[in-house]
Amino acid sequence: MGRAKDAEKRAYAAFSEVAAALGYSPLHGKIIAVLMVKDMPMSLQELAKETGYSAGMLSLSIDLLDILGVVKKGKMTGDRRLYVSLQGDLLECLKNAVITKARKSIDGSLREFQQARQQLEPVEGPEKASALRTIDLLEGQLQRLDRYIELLARARLPEASK
Repeated sequence: MGRAKDAEKRAYAAFSEVAAALGYSPLHGKIIAVLMVKDMPMSLQELAKETGYSAGMLSLSIDLLDILGVVKKGKMTGDRRLYVSLQGDLLECLKNAVITKARKSIDGSLREFQQARQQLEPVEGPEKASALRTIDLLEGQLQRLDRYIELLARARLPEASK
């Protein structure tokens, strides 16, 4: 039993590394992995036992996953405990979350570039020209990335394997 549980924990940890690579915490990956494997709604306490994290830590992460549409929170009839289950297609949810985060970051950077340009308005000379070239170059690359993110948003995901 010890080796089997250890192998299962290693699989959860490996899966959670993917979540970390996408900009989320390893805890998000563990929550998703456990819910996927168990394939049924789980209480916060059950998730805490399976992931090794406290219910308080889980609660914050579950709130974010709920906002992103990855999980759904709810109660069962006659039970006061909070239950969590996967919501919709996992890959579609992760794709949307990655795209949302990328767009937010790009938009923030483009606003910074606008503010930097405004800051340069009263400036004259070669420093201004150099700073504007820097802003133009980086802004162009971000606009290129934004077009790529738009293509990614429209891309269809492969069908789930059975």
